[in-house]
Amino acid sequence: MKMSDNTVRVWDPIVRIGHWTLVLAFFVAYFTEDDFLTLHVWAGYLVVAVVLLRLVWGFIGSTRARFSNFVRSPTTTFRYLRDLVSHRARRYIGHNPAGGAMIVALLISLSGTAYSGLVLYAIEEDAGPLAGWVVESDESPATPAKVSGANADEERHDDADDADEEGHDDADDVDDEAGEEFWEELHEFFANFTLLLVLLHVVGVVHASYADKENLVKAMFTGRKRGVEE
Repeated sequence: MKMSDNTVRVWDPIVRIGHWTLVLAFFVAYFTEDDFLTLHVWAGYLVVAVVLLRLVWGFIGSTRARFSNFVRSPTTTFRYLRDLVSHRARRYIGHNPAGGAMIVALLISLSGTAYSGLVLYAIEEDAGPLAGWVVESDESPATPAKVSGANADEERHDDADDADEEGHDDADDVDDEAGEEFWEELHEFFANFTLLLVLLHVVGVVHASYADKENLVKAMFTGRKRGVEE
């Protein structure tokens, strides 16, 4: 019997297109960074859009796209990993427990990457959807200078005020730099952690493909898998 005669549809178009779009958008964003800021930002926006769509689709989508279908307890997930290493793992038509856990981890990590990137973009460029929330406007009406009734005491008082203001400005600059550095490091952490998860995901897919004797990468393109669940 031909394989095509014994396959079932598993992944709907939204899952498949969203999966490969997310792969492309993440790697474009990861490898562009500051050198091609516009491309980096738009790739990041695409990541945000796909993640939001996948979150919604995880509740209202097709049966095997829903979180309730593949998110399992840590005990079940660790048991599956143990059985997978010993080549005794049960085959799942949909996402196996390890794959389900990886999806959740990737969505969380990508969300952290995207949010920290949006905050950083607002701080550095005063742009993006969070600019109005993150960056406080420095615009204020100019204070008119006193041109009459000035004396030495007032001048000394004004000089002291100016010194205090300069001190506050210096402190604000330090705080701004510290805040920017924090968000930059957080953004880099999430981006690198996401990359690590992707690499682990690839290893898991290769291993599961070998164990189940089917091409899971091809299944994510075609949306079809062998129909008998073992």
